Amino acid sequence: MTFTLAITGANGFVGPHVAQLAQRAGMRVWAAGREADPAERLAPFCDAYYGTDLTGEWPFPIGVDAVVHLAGLAAVGRSFSEPQRYLDVNSSIMTVMCETLLERSEGTRVVVVSSGAVYAPPSEGRSVDEAHALAATSPYAVAKMLVETLAEYYSRRGIDTVVARPFNHIGPGQGPGFLIPDLTQKLRSAVPGEPVQTGNLSTARDYTDVRDVAAAYVTLASASLHEHATYNVGSGRSHTGAEMLEALASALDVPVPPTRIDAGLLRPGDVADIRGDASRLRDEFGWAPTIDWRSSITDYVGALA
Repeated sequence: MTFTLAITGANGFVGPHVAQLAQRAGMRVWAAGREADPAERLAPFCDAYYGTDLTGEWPFPIGVDAVVHLAGLAAVGRSFSEPQRYLDVNSSIMTVMCETLLERSEGTRVVVVSSGAVYAPPSEGRSVDEAHALAATSPYAVAKMLVETLAEYYSRRGIDTVVARPFNHIGPGQGPGFLIPDLTQKLRSAVPGEPVQTGNLSTARDYTDVRDVAAAYVTLASASLHEHATYNVGSGRSHTGAEMLEALASALDVPVPPTRIDAGLLRPGDVADIRGDASRLRDEFGWAPTIDWRSSITDYVGALA
């Protein structure tokens, strides 16, 4: 029997990469998104596509072996201006999906994609593992924590849920609203000698290539068993926004401009440095990042041409 993988939120940044990996592994790929048609990056890698509002219906027919659940509102910054919408949308999709799967009793594995943003700020120099304390540092984090709670609830009801907590990911296909695409736009429109408005580029984050993140999701979806309920997905290393700006300017072959902090781009309670400990995923499944962060930036720029 062919293994069938369903992907929600499939038209986003990560979905096409998951679909491509799954297809290469011989899986049947069903995809869903709120858009009427599959994105150009997704279409070659899915056997069926369902355009629908996932807060209202579960569109997939019977026969799903596993789900990589990517659907939901994802930008941390925007969550501060739309907190209730983040809670409503992200939790509604989860409950509609899981209630339908309960009714069907198919034994479907659900990989629930959460975020490393749910963790409390760590001590200086410390990586965070899955036992690290959580903290409601943004409406986005609150929404992800709610989704994780729903995953635990539905696991008690009999659904095979497993939570992935990815840290920041970058690479080909990323859209506006995130650091690399937004800095790219600023670099391309910069006036020589004039400062570029940015957020706080001194903060450091754990950046993993989107293709490695997708591989982690496919691994969790297709594994016969999983020992834990939650797995971090990250590189274990962090880099500042200033480092990312320099690497991006090099990839674009433009000078690194002077910068000026735009107070409107600052986030309340922003953590100075955070990196994930993905030892659990590595030790159990052999997963590890394979693509260097600088190569991710180079590939991102190359995909823009």
